[in-house]
Amino acid sequence: MSKSRENTAGDGNRNGNGVTRRSFIKGMGAGVVTTAILPSVVSAGVDLETIRAPEEGVTRATITLNVNGESKRVTVESRATLANTLRNELNMTGTKVVCDRGECGGCSVLIDGDPAYSCMTLAMDAAGREITTIEGLAKNGQLSPVQQAFVDFDAYQCGYCTSGQIIAATGLLEKNSNPSFSEIQRGMSGNICRCAAYQHIFAAVADAAKKGRG
Repeated sequence: MSKSRENTAGDGNRNGNGVTRRSFIKGMGAGVVTTAILPSVVSAGVDLETIRAPEEGVTRATITLNVNGESKRVTVESRATLANTLRNELNMTGTKVVCDRGECGGCSVLIDGDPAYSCMTLAMDAAGREITTIEGLAKNGQLSPVQQAFVDFDAYQCGYCTSGQIIAATGLLEKNSNPSFSEIQRGMSGNICRCAAYQHIFAAVADAAKKGRG
């Protein structure tokens, strides 16, 4: 190999226009990544300018959240979810963020007595409403009937979904103290257990209902 050919190879086969093979491949790689990402971003309804400047148009306000019988003053962004506000601003980490898209129920809380996905609820929309989280169920150091039933019937495995399951069961029994098995299934249908402990969960809910009536 001649000296001139060695130099050309060392430069990554630079052509007459000053473009090397290495720079060409890197450019192609970036283009492929961009082509792969952009359709999913656009289909999700996300404006590209918002990604470049995420703070534009975002406002902040101080609101009052009534959580577990206590008033909490907190300053949040207009885009802040209730789940992240509870966890990051109020240090109430019993509410879990699992799917973060309103599908699994792991982030469930009670809002005015009804189970709700806190990852899909804006904190500002929850202002002034009665919010109950998993931390608010035990009283005087004693587990609630639903919490105790989940322990007694081993109604959990990994634990990621447990707080949301307990909240959903609590909301169900507050509205229906004597649910049938099918009503328990329906009432818990918004909460996914990836470990598939459903039979234990249903049994725990039925036991809590029975003891609550007793």
